[in-house]
Amino acid sequence: MTAGEKFLDADSAAATLGITKATLYAYVSRGLVHTSGADDDPRRRLYSARDVEALKKRKSVGRKPKEAAATALDWGLPVLSSAITLIENGRLFYRGKDATALADHASLEDVARLLWDCGLTDPFEDPKAEPEPWQPALLAATATLPLTERCQALVPFVAGGRATAWKRDARRLLPGAAALTRSMAGACVARSPSAEPIHDFLARTWGLHGKGADILRRALVLQADHELNASAFAVRVTASTGASLGACLNAGLSALSGPKHGGMTSLVELLFDEVERSGDAFDVVESRLRRGDGIPGFNHPLYPDGDPRANALLPHLPDDPLRTSLLGVMEDTAGLMPTCDVALVALRRSLNLPRGSALALFAIARTVGWIAHALEQKDDERLIRPRARYVGPAAQQS
Repeated sequence: MTAGEKFLDADSAAATLGITKATLYAYVSRGLVHTSGADDDPRRRLYSARDVEALKKRKSVGRKPKEAAATALDWGLPVLSSAITLIENGRLFYRGKDATALADHASLEDVARLLWDCGLTDPFEDPKAEPEPWQPALLAATATLPLTERCQALVPFVAGGRATAWKRDARRLLPGAAALTRSMAGACVARSPSAEPIHDFLARTWGLHGKGADILRRALVLQADHELNASAFAVRVTASTGASLGACLNAGLSALSGPKHGGMTSLVELLFDEVERSGDAFDVVESRLRRGDGIPGFNHPLYPDGDPRANALLPHLPDDPLRTSLLGVMEDTAGLMPTCDVALVALRRSLNLPRGSALALFAIARTVGWIAHALEQKDDERLIRPRARYVGPAAQQS
């Protein structure tokens, strides 16, 4: 039984769902409701209140098509078919392969070949994947821009990103996709891109060696894609119009810049700053909760038992007593676990990287996933065009 998780007995669970206990047991056998033994009697089964509430919501929405459409865009039911990434039972898979297992050995380029469904083709070896250096004047002019805006300014100068994607075989777009990925890495650190492995390029830029470079590799693999999040959806909407890969990446960057997505790393940085100044994580958390401020970077809706990306990265970082204290306080007092945003900021601070490097790692890695979504959506050949449920003034009859 997970700390802080609530459970119901069989009678209460069945009553909540409006079903018989036999149907409840059927849900358990199908993996829709998880169970646990009771502390006072391990033979008595208890049923996850979270799973029961999720089923209740799904049953309610299923009877109301308009409400189903509205809630599908808010951590709701699936709205698009995809063969790229699966999130299931607290685990993350890239085309069926466990992302945390891949993080033990794969590079970001390996994951790109997997997510782009390259088969035996390696687009990173194609001469067209060789990234062009940025003009010094262009780099200087964009160096002071916020990270996402700098990338948006530089991406249009990548020839492969401007190529028309509509009606073009995806295989012909792959070398340009590789060039775009390398160029995004350069743009994120305000340097001309390189053809060396991206984690090695970043390690060289940030003065890391050995274990530090390997930690970067691991972080990039874990962040490569995360199913249909806000930026991936923005990319897919753009790709459905037939836009170029560069245009799709610009859409993803726009969504990433918001504080509820990639910008969350900035809020987590401020939390770590506060803990560092105070020296007492409990006091910081208590003060924030009393003010109603909340604690950024904890409790991912898709991972109530803990973000596997954070769990696969945090143990590899150098020890940090303040970080350990903060994570312990959050788990003990609120039952909340860290997300990948916390892990990336912890990486940034423990390796003494420039401020903003957490978002840089996020954007570089996610470029691979965005391209995968753009290519898959392009092949679907359908325009993403949902309808709005109008709630304004009634139409005036003339």
